[in-house]
Amino acid sequence: MARTWLRRIAELDPVTDHHEIYKISIGYEFPFDYQRALEFALFRTYCVPSISALLAATGEFEKRPQQRYDDTALLMAEIAEHGYDSERGKQALRVVNRAHGRYTISNDDMLYVLSTFVYDPIDWIDDFGWRPLHSHERDAAFHYFQAVGRRMGIKDIPPTFAEFRRFKAEYEREHFRYSETNHLIGRYTLDLFCSWFPKPLRPAVSLAARALLDEPMLTAFGFRAAPAWVRAGARGALKLRAAVVRWMPERTESKLAQDPGNSTYPNYPRGYTPEDLGAPAPTDIDPEWLRRSS
Repeated sequence: MARTWLRRIAELDPVTDHHEIYKISIGYEFPFDYQRALEFALFRTYCVPSISALLAATGEFEKRPQQRYDDTALLMAEIAEHGYDSERGKQALRVVNRAHGRYTISNDDMLYVLSTFVYDPIDWIDDFGWRPLHSHERDAAFHYFQAVGRRMGIKDIPPTFAEFRRFKAEYEREHFRYSETNHLIGRYTLDLFCSWFPKPLRPAVSLAARALLDEPMLTAFGFRAAPAWVRAGARGALKLRAAVVRWMPERTESKLAQDPGNSTYPNYPRGYTPEDLGAPAPTDIDPEWLRRSS
């Protein structure tokens, strides 16, 4: 079966053409996989107590979990679809930077979150993708998020793919540990995932989601592991999906170009601009979490 998008990816330079490669990969080749992987990537960041403690302090995950999910997904899609130096991309980055700029967040925590956006989708597609990633797709994801990270003011981004992956692994070994706020934010997020399905299916969805979490995540959240047969079934279902997708025609329309009425984003049924997104300024939060003006 001819693979036009894969040929195009092979022709492009992963350094200079990283945005085009990433846009093809996330929008045309692996939209389902990237969406699921990025959901779990954000889930993974809540295993770091300093990250989960801030999220718990804002109260946003308790009060508006769906809207926080929508905003994060839409902002990342805006940057990927239009480019980080486009007008909409710049607007999206301003919203992200304004939100982060309110709080005292360490550079290393920001750097770790950025690393999950690079490597968690790669690892997911290695396990569940309908084809292997081309080396250009791997390198382009690194260079794309390196560029995004610089525009977010993140410092000391490792200069190579391998060094950044090593940073991620070492950060998780050092910082993943159980905390009450990990469990709280993890539970809010798991409940959000379940809310997308009819009520009778939600216990099974919760079990399947836990089946896809690795041991360090389960420990950090204080979640009970799913039975081995559930883990095997969840992984088997995703591999079966990949086998079916392998024989489907190539996608001709990017899934990044979301219909404004898409029910995936119920908080914005009539469309939005990037400036409409993002959490409001905090009004009831311990001042210790707020960045002090210089």
